Amino acid sequence: MIPVILSGGSGTRLWPLSRELYPKQFLPLTGGERTLLQSTVERISGFPGAGVPLVVCNEAHRFLVAEQLRAMGVEPGGILLEPVGRNTAPAVALAALSQKEPDAVLLVMPADHVIRDVEAFHRALASGLEQAEGGALVTFGVVPQSAHTGYGYICADRSGQWSVVSGQWKKGDRKRTTDNGPYAVAEFVEKPDEATAESYLASGDYFWNSGMFLFRASTYLEELERHAPDILAACREALAGEAHDRDFVRLDEDAFARCRADSVDYAVMEKTDRAVVVPLDAGWNDVGSWSSLWEVGEQDGAGNVFHGDVLAEGVSNTFVHAGQRLVAAVGVEDLVIVETGDALLVMDKGRTEEVKAIVNRLREAGRDEAQVHRRVARPWGTYECIDAADRFQVKRITVKPGEKLSLQMHHHRAEHWVVVRGTARITRGEEEFMLSENESTYIPIGVKHRLENPGRIPLELIEVQSGAYLGEDDIVRFEDTYGRS
Repeated sequence: MIPVILSGGSGTRLWPLSRELYPKQFLPLTGGERTLLQSTVERISGFPGAGVPLVVCNEAHRFLVAEQLRAMGVEPGGILLEPVGRNTAPAVALAALSQKEPDAVLLVMPADHVIRDVEAFHRALASGLEQAEGGALVTFGVVPQSAHTGYGYICADRSGQWSVVSGQWKKGDRKRTTDNGPYAVAEFVEKPDEATAESYLASGDYFWNSGMFLFRASTYLEELERHAPDILAACREALAGEAHDRDFVRLDEDAFARCRADSVDYAVMEKTDRAVVVPLDAGWNDVGSWSSLWEVGEQDGAGNVFHGDVLAEGVSNTFVHAGQRLVAAVGVEDLVIVETGDALLVMDKGRTEEVKAIVNRLREAGRDEAQVHRRVARPWGTYECIDAADRFQVKRITVKPGEKLSLQMHHHRAEHWVVVRGTARITRGEEEFMLSENESTYIPIGVKHRLENPGRIPLELIEVQSGAYLGEDDIVRFEDTYGRS
């Protein structure tokens, strides 16, 4: 069984922690050290017969994926890079087409979900695996805990039973609502209004749509050929022009861009007669909003969830995340308060879906807060903006042992580097020299330069930029270890 992890989301509803270039799947949002991506990989590692994961992500996140897997000691089966987002149906098609064994069973999981009861999850997998090996397209329906209006639903047909031997449904007596399935899928339904959700909950036949699937690669491709042949053709063409770069598989960008966007649900599951739903009661949450994080967090006696340096007096049913500073709250309830180095969000806990409107306004204004944090990840390490004003900017740069920046130059800025920890190898024009702690150098405008960490501990330095233009796009790369243009 091959875990296929879909890691293409942007997580805008969890701004300001989740941002376009560092979205929620790469963050440790549930209190532990593991990020959501790492937790997804970890929860499947103990299942018998599970292979190494295959990750599908976008180009901008490729080094985050590789680094977080490396930190776990996990060697991926591959990291497929989507040049543009085209939803889940093409992403899964790429994963299926890339399998050397056509009948390999694929477990498709989003990278940003929380599952509290891993043993219950494994039991559902074992049930679904039998169905998938028999030719079914399995989806996992979460046993609803409330009449939630933020999820799509799956209606189960309890009047029949799937035969693994014949690969068909056999009609029989209606099953009791206490049975554990699997069931045929009667229909997929969109997010309902409150009254409709209440009726779904009362019927016992509806489950929340988890967005997780289990099927043979060949079965999915057969059904995609039947119901969305254009998507399959575009994905085949995109893979035909693939190129391998370290752990990454790059697609033919033009071919994939011509593929239409569609979800697995719309393209295949709603149309096929081989859809099966396996009930899942394992503490699942898609962590799609700040209220969801409050729900899965460890609440104190007053219903509060606090992360970081928080002081509270007379506060109830409130979520507070203090990223870099002390956050004090007095006499409030039902709020979400999130502090980062460059933004503060305060909102009613019942209106967390509206965060996207703030992100859209930031994008329209061209503000960096929609895309990046003050601390920005790069394949060689990180940089963080400490201070900035007209014609100058101060950054703290950390380079991982053995890594190096590209050989580059700038048209509009000069740079001063001061090493505060570790040892740096500097290329400046035709020179190459070493700098130790408390030593510094100057890089004039227009001079080729490179920074490298030849040591065994992280290299940390302070960079002072000065010039007429200090944007990140003022970089001309002549040579790069990481394949960046």
